[in-house]
Order: sequence, then structure tokens, then C-alpha cells
Amino acid sequence: MVLMSETASERPYRGVKAAKRVAERRGRLLAAGLDVLGTGTQGTPALTVRAACRQAGLTPRYFYESFSDKDEFVSAVFDWVVAGVAATTQAAVAAVPAREQARAAMANIVQTIAADARIGRLLFSTQLADAVIVRKRAESTALFAVLTGQQAGDTLRIPANDRMKAGAHFVVGGVGQTLSAWLAADVRLEPDQLVDQLAALIDKLANPNLFGLKETAAGARAASSGPAAKGASW
Repeated sequence: MVLMSETASERPYRGVKAAKRVAERRGRLLAAGLDVLGTGTQGTPALTVRAACRQAGLTPRYFYESFSDKDEFVSAVFDWVVAGVAATTQAAVAAVPAREQARAAMANIVQTIAADARIGRLLFSTQLADAVIVRKRAESTALFAVLTGQQAGDTLRIPANDRMKAGAHFVVGGVGQTLSAWLAADVRLEPDQLVDQLAALIDKLANPNLFGLKETAAGARAASSGPAAKGASW
């Protein structure tokens, strides 16, 4: 049997395995990407590989260890940030009753971008017009609209239709635009006031009549208040 020796890149270094070192360097680069993208001002040149490496304290060799080019890197930074915000928002929503979920979601998002201006700029600011970011924002908006529509259908217990899809796009797009205006100081509200306003608007859109299902909703309410439903509620 011929034993294959480990390459230098595969061998542990100071007790840390190669895969873990790669993951750590990738994490440093993602954090550096958020720093560069999230702290620039209008007119700042687009992110470069050199700038990301300098911020991370790494050489370009390690950049290309994880990313094929700058565009893939910017896309990864955006996905990383969105995943973090989505995870904390989902946890906040899951921790409260249904009637409080809109406010919990908005509170988490507003508090996150208020606490870290880099995240707000990356996800919502019109001052950041990097082509990859613009594309990723469009993709994430479409995804969140689908998820919002599905959640609305589950909550209202009604089948999805195009009116519900339209409502979901309206909610996601409206929230994004409002947050963008808030970050630009065009909307001057305290964070708690902004949360209250967004939650109130979203709650207004929970009316099943908006989705052309007035009769279905009325029937569902009647069924839920009938003798069988009352007997099952215990």
C-alpha cells in the first residue's frame, strides 16, 4: 500500500487543521468586505481585491483560496449578511404570538441596522450602487416576497393567489424603500417610531379581503366558531 503524504496546505499548523484555517481566513475576508462596502461614502470607488485583503490583513493568495474573483466575493458578503439578519429575524418572530410577529420582525431589522450602519448601507442604502449588490438586492427582494406570501397564506389559512403575491411584493418593497429613506435621513423617526409605523402598515395588509377572498375568510370564521370548533378548542 502506498501512503500519500499530506501537502503543506493540508497539514495542521500550530494545532489548527487546514480546513479550519481556510474557514477562518474566509471569515476575515467576509468581515473585511462588509467593512469596505459598508463604510464608504457616495462616490467611493468600487471594492477591490487589494482593499479587501488589506482590511483583512491577508495577501491576495488567500483571497483566491476562497473566491474566484471580486464579484463572487461581493456576492458572498451580501449573502453572509442577509443570512445573519434572516436568522435573527426568524428567531424573533418565532418567539412571539402571531399578532406580535410583524412588530418583532421590524424591530429586529431596524435595531440591527441602527446598531451597525454597515449592514444598513449594504442592504438598503441607495448610495451603494455596486452592480453585484444591486443584483443581489433584487434577488433577495424576490425571495423574501415569496416567503412573505407563504407565511401570509399559512397565517390566514387561505390558498396563495396573485393578489397575495402582489401584497407580498408590496410589503417587502415598501419596507426596503422606507428603510432606505430612513438611512438617508429623508424619514426622520426614532427607531421605535419607525418600528411602530412599519408594523402598523404591515398589520393593515393582513386583511384577507385584500386578497379577493372575503367569502372564504367569512366561511373560515364561521367554521371556527361553530359547535365542532368550540368542542375541539379545549
